[in-house]
Amino acid sequence: MSLLRVLGRPMLASMFVAGGLDSVRHPENVSPLAEPVVRPITNRVPALPDRTEDCVRLSGAVQVVGGLLLATGRMSRPAALAIAVTLVPTTLAAHRFWELEDPGERAQQRIHFLKNLSMLGGLLIAADDTGAAPSMVWRSRHAAHDLRRDARLVRRSVRAGAGPAAVAGRVRAKLSC
Repeated sequence: MSLLRVLGRPMLASMFVAGGLDSVRHPENVSPLAEPVVRPITNRVPALPDRTEDCVRLSGAVQVVGGLLLATGRMSRPAALAIAVTLVPTTLAAHRFWELEDPGERAQQRIHFLKNLSMLGGLLIAADDTGAAPSMVWRSRHAAHDLRRDARLVRRSVRAGAGPAAVAGRVRAKLSC
């Protein structure tokens, strides 16, 4: 694994581990902000808890576990994707700069919104990162290509060997008569 991955993954994950722990321990701090975003999501996804505090805890737990997996490089692609899924509603709930009247507060929330958007981009890159190993799609395409090439080679060798073998068989048949 490259030095950039060894350093970059824990750096990216640190914010999610710290923020996720806070959400798990103190969901009441962000539940009022999360309510307008959580309610429509829980109405559409029945598997989620009904209470906003429970959804905040669940999101925090996903961020902690995903952050730890991402930081250690274990299952980092699915971990980054799971964190990305939790980051979207978190960002929409906590940084609604378009609703604010005060220009200073609006600018501050816009900065946080864009920071989260940048982290989302980093998570999407991490979710796509194969760690310099070929992806499953690449491997399957190349395996199929190699199988087709091998089949062509076998077909050619069989055809090349069949002609002389047929001639030899005919000569032997004539000689044995």
